[in-house]
Amino acid sequence: MNIAVIGASAGIGMEIIKRAVAREHTVTTLSRSKLLLVNSKSVHSIQGNALNKYLLKKSIEKADAVMVTLGTDKNIKSTTLFSDFAKVVVDLQREIKTKVPFIFVTGFGTGDSQEYATWFLKMFLKYTLKDVYLDKAKMEEIIRCSDLNWIFVRPGRLLDEPVTEKYRTESTLFSGINIGGINRSDVADFMVKQAENPSEMKKFVGITAK
Repeated sequence: MNIAVIGASAGIGMEIIKRAVAREHTVTTLSRSKLLLVNSKSVHSIQGNALNKYLLKKSIEKADAVMVTLGTDKNIKSTTLFSDFAKVVVDLQREIKTKVPFIFVTGFGTGDSQEYATWFLKMFLKYTLKDVYLDKAKMEEIIRCSDLNWIFVRPGRLLDEPVTEKYRTESTLFSGINIGGINRSDVADFMVKQAENPSEMKKFVGITAK
């Protein structure tokens, strides 16, 4: 299958490329930065802004699933990147009527999951990532109310260890849910497997190491 990755130059996006190629998929990427350390005939890259509707359309036109892994890098200032992207992709969906799954990464602590976050994460969000997560929550709401076929993946604290394929997912919020650290590579593994078999459609999925 062909998997499109929007925001692929680092982090979870780069890990998705690795997992998808390992599982013999073709990947089309759209990112502002040039892809590094990718040398595969299975990867086709488009360099540009994800808010450009023409480039976004071009990147997903042959996709069987779309992964959205946009990020602000280390910038923690107020942003509209996520909500702006949501508006662009919803507008594009109205135009092309795509029914393929769109699998987004936000983070545990976004939206209604904040109430179930650990004390440490609540403090971190309040004093460090508050503005970024507010805009991620806006993206979640815009997409939730759209005609897209969507899945939101909400990982806990992101770690940089090799893939284990051993993790726990929760699509219902409950007291003691305990969403903690998770390898970026394992988040990517889960997302690629959801592209292959989208069993969590229209759900918000917390993911953590077991």
